[in-house]
Amino acid sequence: MNHNTPITPRPLPLASRTGRPQRIASTDQLRAQGIPAGEVAARCRPGGWQQLLPGVFLLQPGPPTSEDRLGAALLYARRSGSLPVQGPDAMITGLAALTLHRFASAPPLTALDRIDVLVPRTRRLRSTGWVRVVRAPESPEPVELTGLPVAPVARAVADAVSGLTDAETVRRLLTEAVRGGHCEPAAVVRELSRARLLTRPHVVDAVDTLLVEGRALSEERLYEMVREFGLPDPLWNVDLRLPGGPHLGGVDAYWPDQAVAVELDTRAPREDDDALWSEYTRKREHLERLGITVVHLTPRKLREALDQQATVVRTALMAAPDRMPSAYVVVLPR
Repeated sequence: MNHNTPITPRPLPLASRTGRPQRIASTDQLRAQGIPAGEVAARCRPGGWQQLLPGVFLLQPGPPTSEDRLGAALLYARRSGSLPVQGPDAMITGLAALTLHRFASAPPLTALDRIDVLVPRTRRLRSTGWVRVVRAPESPEPVELTGLPVAPVARAVADAVSGLTDAETVRRLLTEAVRGGHCEPAAVVRELSRARLLTRPHVVDAVDTLLVEGRALSEERLYEMVREFGLPDPLWNVDLRLPGGPHLGGVDAYWPDQAVAVELDTRAPREDDDALWSEYTRKREHLERLGITVVHLTPRKLREALDQQATVVRTALMAAPDRMPSAYVVVLPR
């Protein structure tokens, strides 16, 4: 080495909120700490700092880690805002979010060539490099995972599916969202509908599989509720009909001695949801006019508060002697 050998500036140890050396910083953050643009450029020589995204720098030599890329994507989305926004300003979504939610069917972060960031629709922000900007009319409340704001599963699934064309991958993601207990089918379908993805044939096929999966899980929870909380055994999955008269509809469980029926609401939001709801309401009102108490349970209630739902059903059964006798109905297997 002689006097003409250039010296690469050492990385400046900036302190993060955790007290550890800061690895990622924006131009504004560096300027606030007294580092002008000229010095930043000087430190970005080989072996020094690296510009990962416009206005976002890795303050270390060597390749960025997955955590560095996630942090840089969020910092890019946040520093590019010009006006205050309502709600969260940016969060990780798509496949990266599902990986953070520990989806077995999502690739590891090191295998992702793109990180999706969800921002409010009003933000003036462009996708760049390995960051894809996804806009939402209403941002959901993020979940904090590994210290980062992450989109909830239903929204992350929809954003991931929007960039996928492989039917099997889409099916695996949707199925794991429900089978893994992350969310209910209706929540996933609602987000897919908002993203206008239900016109894609491979997505529609995956949704059909998802609804079957969700229905089976809800029925299993209903069986578990009756068994674990000592409720009388009902007649399962039956059709009700007036003698010699019209068909009244099917119910998931029926106690004929108490005239109590349980119906699972496993409808998924679709374009004809209002018509389906009207049909369901008419059936319920018809049964109640005949003296049959209809207990309406949703998959979410069964998943989150099984004991409370058992109490609701038990109360309806115990109140049977105080009600007027119901009309005689024929019970048929469904």
